[in-house]
Amino acid sequence: MTQRLTARTALLLTIPPMLWAGNAVVGRLMSASVPPITFNLLRWVVAFFLLLPLASWVLRRDSPLWTHWRRLAVLGLLGMGCYNALQYMALKTSSPLNVTLVAASTPIFMLGLGRLFFGAAISRQQWWGVALSTAGVLTVLTRGDWGQLLALRPVPGDLLMLLATATWSLYSWLLTRPPAHQPDPAALRSHWAAWLLAQMVPGLMWSGLFSGVEWALLPGAHIDWGWPLAVSLAYVALGPSLLAYYCWGHGVAAAGPQVAGFFINLTPLFAAVLSAAVLGEMPRPFHALAFALIVGGILVSSRSRPAAPLDVQKAPG
Repeated sequence: MTQRLTARTALLLTIPPMLWAGNAVVGRLMSASVPPITFNLLRWVVAFFLLLPLASWVLRRDSPLWTHWRRLAVLGLLGMGCYNALQYMALKTSSPLNVTLVAASTPIFMLGLGRLFFGAAISRQQWWGVALSTAGVLTVLTRGDWGQLLALRPVPGDLLMLLATATWSLYSWLLTRPPAHQPDPAALRSHWAAWLLAQMVPGLMWSGLFSGVEWALLPGAHIDWGWPLAVSLAYVALGPSLLAYYCWGHGVAAAGPQVAGFFINLTPLFAAVLSAAVLGEMPRPFHALAFALIVGGILVSSRSRPAAPLDVQKAPG
């Protein structure tokens, strides 16, 4: 089945990068106030209670959640337990822009994982899309001067973000292509809030476990409670957690993981603009060039895409 990129789907896939760019900035600001893995746990605890009124039936004894716990445990581990924790850990030693730039390697992971594990074909247009989008990302990274590439040096945070990106790519594929031994819980996917809450249950368990290990290994760990942390948690719970996951789930289901992956390349552009706004600097011409390259990569990659061996399942809602 060939899937087309409509204006509605493009909007759905553009909102998450905007929110994730803000998430990177907030994560960096909170890096000295709360341990990164604990910040991830607190984020999902707040999101859980915000979502609970919309899908509390998921926790009942007769809920499909318990029948498909293996599949949901994997999704909770990858999407909530690992990806976000790794990102916040990366922000301890890397900047928001660097973190979002590393995450721009998502299309490569999407294409590679799709080919290796899900039998998805890779078209020439998609490789051209990778090249264009990567050029846009590098334009932001070098501020329009590609000669600066020779001076780049990776830090531990960049490597952690690379691992996080691979995790997110696998999570995105598993959203639409469940393994044969882990059937898709259609009763949960029929409602986005129920689908997300079902993932949160095991995700919170994984996050709690990882947070406990963090406090055991960091005896000097502490939390600076106050309004900055409260405001930060409110933002990451409402925006990057609930709204972004809602839009991403619908967008991936409509466009497919391969095309959706290119939209993540918008995140560093939004991060650069946000940082510029915070610093009082106006956007510069290279931002416009980067935007054109990234959007061009998205459009090229979504044209004449070959049909995948398995149909992508419909959106959860």
